[in-house]
Amino acid sequence: MADKRFDIAVFGATGFTGRLVAEYLAKTYPAGSGVSWAMVGRSQEKLQSVRDEINAPADTPLVLADAGDPASIKSLVESAKVVLTTVGPYQLYSNELVAACAEAGTDYVDLCGEPAWMRQMIDKHEATAKASGARIVFSCGFDSIPSDLGVYLLQEVAKKKFGAPCKEVKGLVRSMKGAFSGGTAASFKATVAAAMTDPSVMGYLKNPFSLASDFSGPKQPSGSKVIHDDATGCWLAPFVMAAINTKNVHRTNALLGHAYGEDLVYSEMVMTGPGEKGEAAARQLASSNNIMSDDGPKPGEGPSKEEREAGSFDILFVGTTAKGEILKVAVTGDMDPGYGSTSKMITESAICLIDECKETPGGIWTTAPAMGHSLIERLRKNAGLTFEIED
Repeated sequence: MADKRFDIAVFGATGFTGRLVAEYLAKTYPAGSGVSWAMVGRSQEKLQSVRDEINAPADTPLVLADAGDPASIKSLVESAKVVLTTVGPYQLYSNELVAACAEAGTDYVDLCGEPAWMRQMIDKHEATAKASGARIVFSCGFDSIPSDLGVYLLQEVAKKKFGAPCKEVKGLVRSMKGAFSGGTAASFKATVAAAMTDPSVMGYLKNPFSLASDFSGPKQPSGSKVIHDDATGCWLAPFVMAAINTKNVHRTNALLGHAYGEDLVYSEMVMTGPGEKGEAAARQLASSNNIMSDDGPKPGEGPSKEEREAGSFDILFVGTTAKGEILKVAVTGDMDPGYGSTSKMITESAICLIDECKETPGGIWTTAPAMGHSLIERLRKNAGLTFEIED
């Protein structure tokens, strides 16, 4: 990759999240930091305007590319070590991009939460990526880094402490201030639309192991109903991101040679508290937790700077071994999950992949097996995340 013009090409830099990524790069990795990057979009005028608005250097490279123009996509992937794309829904706008990266040996990171499309890309392009050396890493934002790396760390500690991985792991969202992004909602709606015309899509959505190649493990919790968790004494409500996060955790397990065991049971839900008050809150959340709603932000929209900085998340992962030993790991973020934290997470993922994970071979990856502890440390140091073992 010595002849690449840029380390990172930010595809979609004029969109809401892409703009946050570019702003983070301009502030955190200025000239002289050793990281070269470019802003990529369809309009030179819009790119110039965003560059000036975020106070990026006047000489920041601006690259024109359009998801619907294969020639521009080919030129783009040949110019960068890694393409960082925030342009979703990915099933509509990243088919050519993933194919081009896999063919050219260019690394790729995105914010995808579209499991059916991800499985299709694995089937179509994994062999090509392995041959070319391209590392394709999906889901490098709130879905699914906290879950993927949280479970990864928990299982690493469990094996050292207990001599065996945890057989069951529960991801419990203790608090989350801020909403899922407009892009996430648009991706979900596109996936539902695809499922209406292609029965195989619905099959991928229902199968918790749909990203784990041909592996099929034990029955998993549905996570779709309000339940009482006896271990914590709290009521639990469905978590909208569980449908993608759980699949990515099972794919990680498969990519790691089932280091977590072939009998892993994994679930994610939202803690709402004990007693009648906790039950009422859980039922209210379950009834209103609709990502298909038109009330949330649209793609290209998002919270203000003040709202992003006031946001946060706190997820507790509780693991239990076959012998009943219990281990807890908490993952927190210091900004709203869908935008502020996500823009930092994907940027650090891109840099980590090309700077610290050169030994990771080509293929289609999740974050934990591709970057593991290197990414955990980068996120701790630079992105406001914590990964802590709890008593």
